[in-house]
Amino acid sequence: MQLSSTLSFLVDAAAETAGANRLLAELGAHLVADGLPLAGGALTLEVPHPLIARRTWLWQASNGDVIEALGFAPQQPFAMPDAGPPGDAGRRWLRGLAAGPVHEDAIGPRPDGPTLGWIGTRAFTPDETDRLRQAARFAAAPLAALTARATLTATLEAYLGRRSAARVLASPLRRNTGETIQAALLYADLRGFTALSESHPPAEVIAALDAWFDRIAGAIHAFGGEVLKFIGDGLLAIFPVTTGPRNACEAALRAVSAARVGMVHLDAERRRQGQPPLPFGAALHLGEVHWGNIGAADRLDFTAIGSAVNLVSRLEGLCKPLEKTVLVSGALAAETDMPLVALGMHELRGIALPCAVFTLPQT
Repeated sequence: MQLSSTLSFLVDAAAETAGANRLLAELGAHLVADGLPLAGGALTLEVPHPLIARRTWLWQASNGDVIEALGFAPQQPFAMPDAGPPGDAGRRWLRGLAAGPVHEDAIGPRPDGPTLGWIGTRAFTPDETDRLRQAARFAAAPLAALTARATLTATLEAYLGRRSAARVLASPLRRNTGETIQAALLYADLRGFTALSESHPPAEVIAALDAWFDRIAGAIHAFGGEVLKFIGDGLLAIFPVTTGPRNACEAALRAVSAARVGMVHLDAERRRQGQPPLPFGAALHLGEVHWGNIGAADRLDFTAIGSAVNLVSRLEGLCKPLEKTVLVSGALAAETDMPLVALGMHELRGIALPCAVFTLPQT
């Protein structure tokens, strides 16, 4: 069977492209090479993501560029109220490229399946329309493979974080795989969470936890860190050392400072609503951790373990008796010029040597 260049690409190579954006660009280029008068194309996919409902890639034939438009989940505060139905962003963009009608095909039987749209430098002939429709049918299999791959990546990133997800995907799925890295560690949790849980309905408790995690995790991610694990009302995050300890340590300090400001605003809003504030404690430390798989033979966890993790969690336990929101170990304090207040040497439960402890200046 003699296949066109376009169909041969879809059968033989499309599933191995780096992503949906490259598939769209290469598919468009093959269609042009096969004589289709294309001005541009658009590919829209529904995606499993906590924030994003769908992604649309937009390809321009004149220069081969691909740009992306995101459709956010309706419950997100930054979602556009007039975002329109799936694929609408692609259709609007294509109409801006040329005057002809947009040709669009739904790929697969599902109503929320991918859509593939094209616009020509002139109106398509019936034969050209048939060829575009045939290309869409042949695109179903490679798009299914790319979507499955993207779904796996998005799911792992949502539950593990971007760096950890990449490690899991690149490593064997078994125990004893990982590496020793140096990182600034951040451990934080809420104060009085047990009392809050016992005195408020579950929905209010979950809303409080989500608001807290938005502030602390949002600040961590904004400064290049990654949340490794949510632990009840607490979390463990890392800022891996990549260009020197100073950068990682100062990123962690800036993140916890930003979280502290965010929580001040959140507590003020909660008081206006007649809700109790959410006091928290956080500790920062610099040390080596083993970052990788641990667990049972058939049930793994990807996390960080080591004496540095033990120390930062014990250090956070001093926040309440010392009446401080943020505590910093001497190891991390030694790697920054940011202003800190010394609190002396302190014994930490289960840690052999006393730890020099610092805190942030009061603001």
